Amino acid sequence: MDSGVSYQRFPKIRIREMRDDFLKFELRDTDASMANALRRVMIAEVPTIAIDLVEITVNSTVLNDEFIAHRLGLIPLTSAHAMDMRFARDCDSCDGDGQCEFCSVEFRLHAKCESDHTLDVTSADLRSDDPRVIPVDVQRSYSAPDPDSLDPAATDQKGILIVKLRRGQELQLRAIARKGIGKDHAKWSPAATVTFMYEPQIHINEEMMETLTLAEKQSWVESSPTKVFAVDDETEQVVVVDAEAYTYDDEVIKKAEAMGKSGLVEIYPKEDSFIFTVESTGAIKASQMVINAIDVLRQKLDAVRLHDESDSQLGGGFSELDAHLVGS
Repeated sequence: MDSGVSYQRFPKIRIREMRDDFLKFELRDTDASMANALRRVMIAEVPTIAIDLVEITVNSTVLNDEFIAHRLGLIPLTSAHAMDMRFARDCDSCDGDGQCEFCSVEFRLHAKCESDHTLDVTSADLRSDDPRVIPVDVQRSYSAPDPDSLDPAATDQKGILIVKLRRGQELQLRAIARKGIGKDHAKWSPAATVTFMYEPQIHINEEMMETLTLAEKQSWVESSPTKVFAVDDETEQVVVVDAEAYTYDDEVIKKAEAMGKSGLVEIYPKEDSFIFTVESTGAIKASQMVINAIDVLRQKLDAVRLHDESDSQLGGGFSELDAHLVGS
């Protein structure tokens, strides 16, 4: 194989829509392997913080300890600085115990129902020892000297329900949140959903389209299950109104063939252009999820390069792969 051949690419990203929990962007000048790698890393390998250990002191609720611990683990926590934390297994400050300030955050919860009304225990009742790590749905200030003095009624939202208490029932616990990735457990995944699709290219044969009557044009447009095409009221021309709504179902192509107009439209995917839709659980912003995924992907490629260099010194390795990765 010609050693001068280079497979290096320079992908480009263009943001279409961005909110804290939502991001839509275009990824261009790359292939499906890179797009899928980015998607999988966002789902499974971008680290966040989640409750991983629960020590229950008092539980007289209707739910057993394991059920409550599981519910606590699934509460998304703000994880903006998760990339800077240590994994518990790699922490040398606590010898992997996972209970020090460098690799964990402690939460406490104590609730007791003393009235005849049902008491909802929610994520708003969790007290964190780190104001940077709190349940994402709780809009609360932890700047008070005594977090326990904060009034739960002052929160903007009620929080995620953990358990309901009746008179005399009590729940008291201590929980440890740690850094992790979705590949180990879904509770650490920052992604609600991550999808991508090929950008469709649609070409209408205008000459053949002109041979159709207005009724036939309308019938052909309506054969698409999504609103991709429309008939212009003034010119009576068929126009593409939303190419990205096309789901590669081939219905308009089948309709054209049934009308004896094969070749009326050509639709094919651009194999180097992808449209991503990213939704976050709120643990980190959707935009930060993409940035962190790129950082993780870069670290994985660096690891491959270092492994190759090590093998090359022993007379083996993937020298061609290394040449392709140089400069990436």
